Amino acid sequence: MSTKNIAIYDTTLRDGAQAEGVSFSVVAKVQIAKRLDEFGIAYIEGGFAASNPKDMEFFRLIKKENLKTAKIAAFGSTRRANTPPEEDKGLAALLEADTPVCTIFGKGWLLHVTEVLQTTPEENLNMITDSVRFLKEHGKEVIYDAEHFFDGYKDDPEYAMSTLKAAADAGADCLVLCETNGGVLPNEITEITATVVKAFDTPVGIHSHNDGELGVANALAAVEVGALHVQGTINGIGERVGNCNLSSVIPNLMLKMDKVCLSNPDNLKQLRALSQFVYEQANMRPFTKQAFVGDSAFAHKAGMHVDGVRKVPHSFEHINPEAVGSQRRILISELSGASNVFLKAIEMGLELDRKSPEVREVLKELEQMEKGGYEYESADASFQILIKKVLKKHRSFFELEGFSVTVNRQGTVPGCRSEANVKLCVGQESVSANGTGDGPVDALNHALREALVKFYPTIANVVLVDYSVRILDPEEATAAKTRVLIESSDGEKTWGTVGVSENIIEASWEALVDSVEYKLFLEEEKAKK
Repeated sequence: MSTKNIAIYDTTLRDGAQAEGVSFSVVAKVQIAKRLDEFGIAYIEGGFAASNPKDMEFFRLIKKENLKTAKIAAFGSTRRANTPPEEDKGLAALLEADTPVCTIFGKGWLLHVTEVLQTTPEENLNMITDSVRFLKEHGKEVIYDAEHFFDGYKDDPEYAMSTLKAAADAGADCLVLCETNGGVLPNEITEITATVVKAFDTPVGIHSHNDGELGVANALAAVEVGALHVQGTINGIGERVGNCNLSSVIPNLMLKMDKVCLSNPDNLKQLRALSQFVYEQANMRPFTKQAFVGDSAFAHKAGMHVDGVRKVPHSFEHINPEAVGSQRRILISELSGASNVFLKAIEMGLELDRKSPEVREVLKELEQMEKGGYEYESADASFQILIKKVLKKHRSFFELEGFSVTVNRQGTVPGCRSEANVKLCVGQESVSANGTGDGPVDALNHALREALVKFYPTIANVVLVDYSVRILDPEEATAAKTRVLIESSDGEKTWGTVGVSENIIEASWEALVDSVEYKLFLEEEKAKK
């Protein structure tokens, strides 16, 4: 490793899988590993070799893939106390995994040696030495994870350093300092890591957790004083509140510290796509306010900020959004100014002069709508329809003649079934359709699409991704005004719509209609090109 190159070690498939609510299938693990390899990650930790059959199946399957960049690592521990390495089942499982890299953790904190392992300090050093040497003798690249190292160093610096020496002398290829409890501050990371780097010729790495919201800061602090290897997970998922977030560490290293940590620096533009892919495979909703890759990372709301971005982008953006595959978003709210509306219109492909009276008309209408409870930050599609209406460029693809919704429950049988009937006028034709669903909105959605699909077949591809309700004036109790936000997708694009009414069904209908009309607008624009 050079002083400029930083080896990124991804442990999403092992440490990330320990996050509450996350369980990757074997197929998902293989797919994530392939994407990490394409992205240019140096090391991919596939799982705990002695932990479960699923991880061993991953090691078997990944060998069939032609990875271009990454080395696959199997994770395990040092041998058990008073057990020869040749007879240790954990070390045997590491060899069975048949990976080029083996990562083993050992204890660097006397508290763990005596109270958790319940062995002697001397035997712990022997366990480290024997395990590293055993794996090296079998031709493995060995990464030694010094678990709880920083806490151990603060408790007994001499002993903590002796554990690293045992690993280094036995041939470890990298000494990784683990901040396992996530409670150490960056200044402590800097001081201790610098001491270790100075003491050893073996490359030093950092593995930090995020319990103090310092996982990324601690990793960068370690690199600043000579660490050449950084461990973490995509999106920071992991044990307890998570691991060091590679989705933040990587762009900080590359864009702000001038480090090389991907096989191809241009791959950084794929960071957001990778982040979204991992969220999808983990069955997690993306964190919208995540740095660099979240939907809100480059979203601007205040009118003055938007005006500044319009004139000089870096006046309110710390990096170019495109550098990490993200994009600028202009939010629309009661804080909006003319620049917000102007840039939002451009973003939506609408032609609008910033100084035209139409901009003021849109702002005036926006103000009135938001006073009525509408909110457009998460409803871009509804805002585009609003602009079109103000500009007299909106056309309805259908007109409502009426709808009805009923909710039925049979006796003591649990669960309700909803039915909806919708009557529309499409062109000169009147059409009716029925729909059933688990709830009234679901039934109404099915009925609407059933009525329209023969006229507009493409709406069959639209699905509701999310549905949320907010009571705007709870003091009114059952007469309170309700805001409904719907997120829809056609598999390629996702959009949000909003509806407001004292009646939740009517608010939902309004958001559903905007959702369908927006899809039809998209198809209309596509046909013009």
